[in-house]
Amino acid sequence: MNKSLNIFRLLTLISAVLAFAGITNAQDQPFRFAGATCSDAAYLHCPDRECSSATVVNQGNVVEMKTRRTYFLDFPCDLKKGEKVTFILSLHGAGSYGNWQRHYFPLLDYVNKYRLVVATPNSPTPVWSDADDEYLRNIVNYVVEQLGKENVKAFWLAGHSQGGMTSNRIVRTDFFKDKVDGWLSLSGGRLGGNPGRSATFAPTAAPGAAAPAAAPSTGGAAAPSGMAAAMAALRELPANDFSFIYTTGQREVDDKGVPESSEWAKRYSCGPRRAPVEIVDTKAGYIYDSSRLNQLRPGWGLLPAPGKAQVSVYPDCKDGRVVADVVRIDKGHTEGLEPKVTEELIKLMLSAKGGKLQQPAQTAETRR
Repeated sequence: MNKSLNIFRLLTLISAVLAFAGITNAQDQPFRFAGATCSDAAYLHCPDRECSSATVVNQGNVVEMKTRRTYFLDFPCDLKKGEKVTFILSLHGAGSYGNWQRHYFPLLDYVNKYRLVVATPNSPTPVWSDADDEYLRNIVNYVVEQLGKENVKAFWLAGHSQGGMTSNRIVRTDFFKDKVDGWLSLSGGRLGGNPGRSATFAPTAAPGAAAPAAAPSTGGAAAPSGMAAAMAALRELPANDFSFIYTTGQREVDDKGVPESSEWAKRYSCGPRRAPVEIVDTKAGYIYDSSRLNQLRPGWGLLPAPGKAQVSVYPDCKDGRVVADVVRIDKGHTEGLEPKVTEELIKLMLSAKGGKLQQPAQTAETRR
């Protein structure tokens, strides 16, 4: 009898240990987004030089289930359930593609180190418009629901050229205004005072040639009708609060450079802009405007090359906001960002106040 009881107790103990081990093992399993795959070698990552056109124009392998449009989703393969992350929605410029944007601002190289989740969508027309807003909202809802809003430390918009203009537009909308903690403008307009354009900013085309279908970004150079009015409306400062970082190539602005003052910095009682800190990159970016190899212009952008960037921060902004200007020396509009300046921009983003998604949603009454 005692022998049978001891065997029963031993089996019970073994079962309990195995059950506990199973729970622990499940908790240690990496987190995965439903419908998305993860690989240590990022999906369709360009080589250091000469990324193929077929790779550049790819629109991603994750399906947004309501609109059935695809996008890219980059995240750490060892991400744990409940881990705190920074979420970034990164928008390409007019005429461009998601995979071009992924390599123009190569956040995909830093998702592991800085615990980032990056969604890079695609516009099917070459220009973003409010017709795309549902698709963008659905992507944000999906990512936040999968992660849990309590696990999103900060939510940033990043946009190149017309993608920056689109960020400026949507950050004012009811859906985004109470969610976005910061906007990174990649040559997509500056809140608080814009610099002038270089004489060589506008791209050129061969005489009689049609505009190339895969032009990475038209910015303001080939703006469709009605865009000028939209740009004018976006010069007014948004009413909602968020951090703001502006980047530009030195050659895409005029000789006056980026204004020293900033109305956005004044809003947060920031100190005077500090002297620039220089970032030196010995490695070139991945990408450029390969559709205009015979008509490259300094303001629009030349071939990728190592370079320097000057990072100027407005210090001591209230409420933990970050306001900064970053000028890439001897660069134009379309040369992809080099690794060290990319990493410095990520650090600036992560240093800013976050947490809007954890706050109760505001109503029209509470905003008054």
